[in-house]
Amino acid sequence: MKEILEAIERSAIRIKRAIDVKDIGYSQEQNSSGETQLQLDIQSDMIIEEELSHVEGVHTIASEEKEFPMVLNENGHYFIAFDPLDGSSLVDVNLSVGSIFGIYEGEFIGSKMIAACYVVYGPRVELVFAHEGKVKLYLLQEGEFEYVKEIHLNDKGKINAPGGTQQFWAPYHKEMIDSFFAQGYRLRYSGGMVPDLHQILLKGGGLFSYPGATDKPEGKLRQLFEVFPFAFIFEKAGGSAIDGKNRALECITRHVHDTSPCFFGSKYEISVVEDVYARN
Repeated sequence: MKEILEAIERSAIRIKRAIDVKDIGYSQEQNSSGETQLQLDIQSDMIIEEELSHVEGVHTIASEEKEFPMVLNENGHYFIAFDPLDGSSLVDVNLSVGSIFGIYEGEFIGSKMIAACYVVYGPRVELVFAHEGKVKLYLLQEGEFEYVKEIHLNDKGKINAPGGTQQFWAPYHKEMIDSFFAQGYRLRYSGGMVPDLHQILLKGGGLFSYPGATDKPEGKLRQLFEVFPFAFIFEKAGGSAIDGKNRALECITRHVHDTSPCFFGSKYEISVVEDVYARN
């Protein structure tokens, strides 16, 4: 696992350098979801692939930018799914973006996840790594990631980050979101999954939600690259993650690019979601 973390750290340093250039224009390519890729998406994907290819323990990688998984080493036993640059469309307006990694043992299934990691590229470059029951924060300083602290969520938070387009929400979902605001929760939503969830984790708690809606009944966020890694991190930090009714990490994955509705938060917020969705 140490070698994998070191490969992620090297990738993050290289991706930060790639972000800090002028030309981040669109390519002529599309990713697996039919979205036009930024040159930065492609470059970040190539950087991570290259760094992970040097780790003998990695069997297969899967990327949001690749249609199919790629076998790196037949003798390896780790399967790594990653979103090379989540929120890349925010780079041109200078908002924080990130990379997400889910580390699985033997196959790409939520129950097989053994570690998860994400990197935030913002005013500072920070890395969060969850493994063996702990969630640790690291800060990039002078070319190296230095340990800062462990992350723990409170039982109840103050932040509400609701994703999706409101006109497509179910009425009961909108009522639930409004009820949190009525309790004094603060709206914090940038459109980037990594910085929004990072804020909830570092500020002690709250709710990030991306429900199934009429335009996207199965949600928008991808299980292997986005939902499962953050579900793992939130659980290890003392919070919870569900798809509305069930534990997120127990969602069935049939295809590498499957999506699912998702709710991440402190114990209190997730209990509210469970109650609302159980009645609807």
